[in-house]
Amino acid sequence: MLTFFDPRQPLSRRAFLQVGALGLGGLSLPGLLRARAGTSGTGGLVKDRSVIFLFLHGGPSQIETFDPKMTAPEGIRSVTGEVATRLPGVTFGSTFRRLAGLADRLAVVRSYQSGDGNHDIKPVVHRDALGANLGSIYARVAGTNHPGTGMVRNVALFPRSVDPQARPAQTQFGNFLATGPLGLAYAPFDPSGGGPLLENMRLHVGRDRLEDRRGLLAQLDAFRREVDQSGTTEAMDRFQQQAFDTVVRGVGEAFDLRREDPRVLARYDTAPLVNPDHVSRRNNRPYYLDNARTLGKLLLLARRLCEAGCGFVTVTTNFVWDMHADVNNAPVAEAMPFVGGPLDHALAAFLEDTRARGLEDKILLVATGEMGRTPRVNRGGGRDHWGNLTPLLVCGGGLRMGQVIGQSSRDGGTPASQPLTRRHLIATVMHSLLDPGQVRLRRDLAGDVSRVITEGEPIQQLLG
Repeated sequence: MLTFFDPRQPLSRRAFLQVGALGLGGLSLPGLLRARAGTSGTGGLVKDRSVIFLFLHGGPSQIETFDPKMTAPEGIRSVTGEVATRLPGVTFGSTFRRLAGLADRLAVVRSYQSGDGNHDIKPVVHRDALGANLGSIYARVAGTNHPGTGMVRNVALFPRSVDPQARPAQTQFGNFLATGPLGLAYAPFDPSGGGPLLENMRLHVGRDRLEDRRGLLAQLDAFRREVDQSGTTEAMDRFQQQAFDTVVRGVGEAFDLRREDPRVLARYDTAPLVNPDHVSRRNNRPYYLDNARTLGKLLLLARRLCEAGCGFVTVTTNFVWDMHADVNNAPVAEAMPFVGGPLDHALAAFLEDTRARGLEDKILLVATGEMGRTPRVNRGGGRDHWGNLTPLLVCGGGLRMGQVIGQSSRDGGTPASQPLTRRHLIATVMHSLLDPGQVRLRRDLAGDVSRVITEGEPIQQLLG
């Protein structure tokens, strides 16, 4: 815990040790640095690349997103129509007009199937990957902190990470922070309002001092001088000293969107796209509004973290992609403008921003959900759960963009070409981050960890 008390109170050894025990992702900061030291000699094993895994919670429709099937009969084809893309003969659902103009910089997979129609978080956490967040498996190999910047390697971003007033992340469908057998040392760092950043990095100073940045920095300097004079650091091991130095030098600035160029922040902002008066009055309405307010900022924060050395960022929307047309969920035609619209805008802003910053080949973004939607619209105008075909979009990461991979059946319900599965997706992610050949040589890795990274076959069309 990092706690700064009122300056009128004396500094105690106990207070300083709270700094040394700054918790990140279930492990103290000194412990994280020890873990980092244990994996510092990774050589060419860890690639200079990051992954942002955008999980579209609830199950987006493959038809209204990137496979509109406009030649199919009414009741199957996209209820929102289609829009032509930059790729000849390829169309997207009409909600995705900005992405259509950037289709040469992304790849859409039309033959991906998640495997079942259950609400869960299986693309990110599944028994195929030891029941651990994919970022935790990466951190087990790469180390928990970047050796150069000290940035945490594995982060999970929820809507509250950028808006403390957002609804809490829904946990009944799975734990995004799960580590399976790897242990809490490798859990994603959760900087949301309900996570360890608030509890472990709370600054106990008056509101006037928090609003006065110069005063706060002066207090930090005085705090450090007092610690040095007390000789407390002499009783600490080198990892505790590193922890203290890491806190004081401000690695956490990457998490502060207020430090971003206001013009860039405005380009990502998805809140103005959705008029609250036009959003469905169904029970999920608060989540729809939270999604619009936070999605663009979440992707911007993810970019900032990757730029600072984070290797894997899980970004999850609220539970907004369920489209049964019932008391909780709006029908497809009603929902897509205020769910798909922010996604279109945020992804387009991300593509433009990463190219401008020279990060396009260094960050791989994956966007998918836990399932797709039924080929046929139900009587209420919704689509129900469907695991036989799931939308999947990828962009960047130095992979081959500007293509549609695979084909679906005429009704958009099953793959009409080789099915691509969750294991293909996991392999693509892991091969983007790590050198499988080097992983096989690591004797300190459990066989199950090595297997998850090395045994799958990546999506070959992306590698060509």
